[in-house]
Amino acid sequence: MIKTFKYRLYPTKKQVQKLNWTLDKCRVLYNSCLLDKKNRYEQTGKGLSRIDQQVILKNDKDRFDFLNDIHSQVLQDVLFRVDKAFQSFFRRVKAKKRAGYPRFKSEGRYDSITYPQKPAFQIAEQGLKLSKIGSIKIKLHRSIVGKPKTCVIKKQNGKWYACFSVEYINQPLPHSDKVVGIDVGLENFAILSNQEKIKNPRFFKIDQNALAKAQRKLSKQTKSSPKRKKAKKVVIRIHERIVNRRHNFIHQEARKIVNNFGVICIEKLNVKDMMSNQIKVFGHKLNRSIADAAWSQFAQQLFFKAEDAGRKIIAINPKGTSQRCSQCGTIVKKDLSVRWHDCPVCNVHLHRDLNASYNILRLGTQSLGFSIEAPSYL
Repeated sequence: MIKTFKYRLYPTKKQVQKLNWTLDKCRVLYNSCLLDKKNRYEQTGKGLSRIDQQVILKNDKDRFDFLNDIHSQVLQDVLFRVDKAFQSFFRRVKAKKRAGYPRFKSEGRYDSITYPQKPAFQIAEQGLKLSKIGSIKIKLHRSIVGKPKTCVIKKQNGKWYACFSVEYINQPLPHSDKVVGIDVGLENFAILSNQEKIKNPRFFKIDQNALAKAQRKLSKQTKSSPKRKKAKKVVIRIHERIVNRRHNFIHQEARKIVNNFGVICIEKLNVKDMMSNQIKVFGHKLNRSIADAAWSQFAQQLFFKAEDAGRKIIAINPKGTSQRCSQCGTIVKKDLSVRWHDCPVCNVHLHRDLNASYNILRLGTQSLGFSIEAPSYL
């Protein structure tokens, strides 16, 4: 399996200058390759292949000395990125989807470089050794499991990170006979079919006032002034804090579920369509709350961790799971404002999300070839 480990880097001022210089020169090369492909196609009706551009790059090294100050593998990766951008563009065109033509990278929009293989990068006691840059201090907060294949140096919100893609053999967790159905929501982040509730932390709502205040202060500053740059850093930091807290929460909750259950059944939600449909409850739009909940990230982490741990996980169509009675199967119509399920046939009374989790569990286990009865509340 392939896994990525991300670590914080602490470069010196001189190394920061070198890294920023490298990013900018790679951006220039990216734009140059993009322009060459565009011009060749307009002149001849045929594009340049990556191999053709590798030959051009080899000749350019004799003309432009700065290219020799960047490791050859890093330069080669720039050509791969250009080629990948065009492949994605033509794939979307062929599928008749909305396809944006590859764009030029403006200043500050090229934020990572890649070392595809060793010995261009090495982890040593002195830090992370990068060819043409030097040894950078790195915070290895956890050990790397597996064999590092590539190293990506990324600039994110003014901070530097090293991302290592490693190839490793996963070690499945001990077998578990426990099964669970999971229904996600906004009142609670998720309700499990064992009646366990995961509270919705609402990270964006907690920092919403602080963010609004920082954004108002930013809007009052003169463009390109030092005060505006300082105010912008505050806004970026608040967004970063929200993302980090949400990311940590999702990882922890997904890990708990994967550790405890052998079979996991979740609902397959199209979050993008839900947000575009402007769902309302009591006249209030739920777009911001849905985005804050990050259900798609939660499902993604569940699938990744379940595969790594050797667990079974299945996503089922959620249509009707909240309306159908988990005890007798009767369809009980109700809108989103009704939070409790009351069946007129079997007289069962339970929370609508818990009722949905039972239905998700039933449908998931049936698709896997066995059935399970929901707990009786009669």
